[in-house]
Amino acid sequence: MRTEKEKMLAGETYDCGDKELITRWHLAKRLTKAYYETDTADRDALNHILDQLLGSRGENVWISAPLHVDYGKNIHLGNNIEINMNCTFLDCNTITIGDNSGIGPNVQIYAVGHPVKPEERLSHKEEDGFPFWNSNTAPVTIGKNVWIGGGSIILPGVTIGDNTTIGAGSVVTKSIPANCLAAGNPCKVIRNL
Repeated sequence: MRTEKEKMLAGETYDCGDKELITRWHLAKRLTKAYYETDTADRDALNHILDQLLGSRGENVWISAPLHVDYGKNIHLGNNIEINMNCTFLDCNTITIGDNSGIGPNVQIYAVGHPVKPEERLSHKEEDGFPFWNSNTAPVTIGKNVWIGGGSIILPGVTIGDNTTIGAGSVVTKSIPANCLAAGNPCKVIRNL
């Protein structure tokens, strides 16, 4: 029988209140708090925290605090990545960001969603007095040399191709190809680059 974490990463409905998942969720909150409270000039201490928080990271990763994550371990960053302040990454499935990419401030990347029918949302299983919502997931993949403009929202299952720019404030509901400028709500290709 698969664990709730395995179900989560497979995109199946899973129990968010599972002990293994909740334990990691709380650890991620402690690590992001420690990252926020660490002197921004102390790169060794910041990198040590990132190594505990993230699934993997390449060289020259710069993240401006605060950063908000669910688990952290499902986030994989390439080389030369800049993530500006106040980003939210709901990494209930993998979030992968390729080399030489930048994420503007207040960007939200969601690798998790919930059923649209109200009667399917609540799990009706209460842990610690709280009935967690049923959730399903899909990975988000951002290619190499991508720029995501500030305030953009990227939904589960989206892939953004290499060398693409997403305009500020966009809501990316479907995958966007490589080598283009895309923007809007919903985000659409404006022109090829």
